[in-house]
Amino acid sequence: MPNPRLTPRFAGIATFCRYPRLEDVAREHRPVDWALYGVPFDSGVTYRPGARFAPRAIRAESQYVKPYHAVHDLMLTDILSLADAGDSPTTPYDLEANVACVADFASGLGDPRSTRLFAVGGDHSIALANLRATHARHAGKRPLALIHFDSHLDTTDQTFGRRHSHASPFIRAIEEGLIDPKHMLSIGIKGPLNSPRDLDYSRKHGVTIVTREDLASDGPKRLDAFLKKLGDRPAYLTFDIDVIDPAFAPGTGTPSIGGLSSSEAFVLLRRLGTQNSPPNIVGADLVEVLPDRDPQGITSLLAAHVIFEILCLDALRRRSAM
Repeated sequence: MPNPRLTPRFAGIATFCRYPRLEDVAREHRPVDWALYGVPFDSGVTYRPGARFAPRAIRAESQYVKPYHAVHDLMLTDILSLADAGDSPTTPYDLEANVACVADFASGLGDPRSTRLFAVGGDHSIALANLRATHARHAGKRPLALIHFDSHLDTTDQTFGRRHSHASPFIRAIEEGLIDPKHMLSIGIKGPLNSPRDLDYSRKHGVTIVTREDLASDGPKRLDAFLKKLGDRPAYLTFDIDVIDPAFAPGTGTPSIGGLSSSEAFVLLRRLGTQNSPPNIVGADLVEVLPDRDPQGITSLLAAHVIFEILCLDALRRRSAM
């Protein structure tokens, strides 16, 4: 990373958190622990479009993300090799084809034996693509566990007669054997909903649902119990920015009132790494930032710091194993 006291944060080409470009790291034959890449795609949205511009906006706001985590006493860049892999190509008029396109791009990033993939969307439909690529690299024949921050369960079978949208990535991932619903934790879910049947699929298939209201009572204990059950199983973390209240993250396509504050979200993310052995996060995504609904960049800045917090979970795990 450039020294900010020599190369100011407002200068140069913007990459995620000022991490080096993947091609520059590859040219120097250095290993890459995490490849971060943008997915400028929002054809899966059911309300406000515009998340296709999120990777660009998050890169710009991430220039002020610093590498030392004061709470964890952890220098992220001393433990992990991180690189910005650019943006995936997309097929804006075909959601199903886009999943295949993005998964193919992600599969070619870094070392398939060791590099972990972090997709920055875009709408939540892009999670299925990164799950496919991550599963192929790190899960063997077993489905991945899933840690899911969101206001919505995203297990809707069809929307407007289509099986692929930002409301359906996890039902499709379960069907494909990419994730195990009995090892899926959905945090921050809240209403109102279109119908009580919206909860049926997740309840029937054993998803652990921790609603926004649960978090005020026994939610943290349920989170800890899930992590204990998870153990060392490879897990994927997906973070929809609309889990955070629009008072703190107004730039999103499906705002949901009564969500987490920024600080509450950080407390939960940090709890993942401190209450038990840190989970084995082998892939991740951050989705649903809509920059033009937040011209001040608050949501994109928050998203950049969420990315940092997620990466620190893997660094914590590696440090504990040293």
